[in-house]
Amino acid sequence: MSYLERDGHRIHFHSAGPPGGALPLLLSHGYGASAAMWEPNLPALAADRVVLTWDMRGHGASGSPDDPAQYSEAATVADMAALLDSQGIGRAVIGGLSLGGYMSLAFWLAHPERVAALVLCDTGPGYRKDAARDQWNDRAAATADRFERDGLAALSGSPETQAAGHSSALGLARAARGMLAQRDARVIDALPGIDVPVLVVVGDRDEPFLGAADYMAAKIPKAAKAVIPDAGHASNIDQPAAFDRAVLAFLAQL
Repeated sequence: MSYLERDGHRIHFHSAGPPGGALPLLLSHGYGASAAMWEPNLPALAADRVVLTWDMRGHGASGSPDDPAQYSEAATVADMAALLDSQGIGRAVIGGLSLGGYMSLAFWLAHPERVAALVLCDTGPGYRKDAARDQWNDRAAATADRFERDGLAALSGSPETQAAGHSSALGLARAARGMLAQRDARVIDALPGIDVPVLVVVGDRDEPFLGAADYMAAKIPKAAKAVIPDAGHASNIDQPAAFDRAVLAFLAQL
C-alpha cells in the first residue's frame, strides 16, 4: 500500500501502469466505496498509462479524522491535487464514479489547467434549485445517521461498496455530512464553460442518473455519452469489458 500524508492523516492510493506512457488517469470512487472498486478495470485501463486510484477521507484504508471540518469538497479536491503532485503529474485525465465524478467536476473548476479530459461515470453535477439540493442533503444526513447508529452494517448492497475495506463507520458518517452533502450550484453552473473533452458514462439501468447524464452531455460543449447495456450504478463493475471499451475508445482520441 502507498500513502500520502495530508492534514495529519494518511491518504491511501495505488498506482498502476507504466510511467511515461499515455496521459495519466486519476480515478475517484463513489461514496461508500474505495479504490478497490476500480480493480476490474485496471488491467485494461493501465495497459499503456499510469492510473491512480485512491481512498477519500473516511473511506477504505485512508484516515478518518475526528474533526468534521476536514471532510469537504475543497479538502477532497486538494487531496486529488496532492496525489498528482506526489507522482510528479502536472496534467491528467480526471475521472470518477458517482461522488467521484462530482469531485472530478469540482477539480476541473479549481484546477482547469491540470485537466486534459474528464470521464464522468454514473454521476451528476449537483443542483441549481435549493429545494432539490435540500432533498439531496437530507438523504446524505440520513445516511450519516445510519452509519452512526448501525456501524458498517449500514453499507448499501451496491457492488462498488462490497470490497471497500472500510475501517471507520464514523469516518463514513462525517464524509456523508461534509463531502456527499452539497452547498451551492457552482459545479452545475460551470458545465457550459468546460473546454476539454468529456466522456459521460452511465449504466442503462442506473435510473436515478440517466437524466443527469443526458443533462451533462447536452450542457458540456465537447461531451460524448456512452450508455453501458445491462449495467446499474456501478457500470464499471457490472459490465467491465463494455466499460473499458468505452473509456479506452475515448482516451485513444485524446
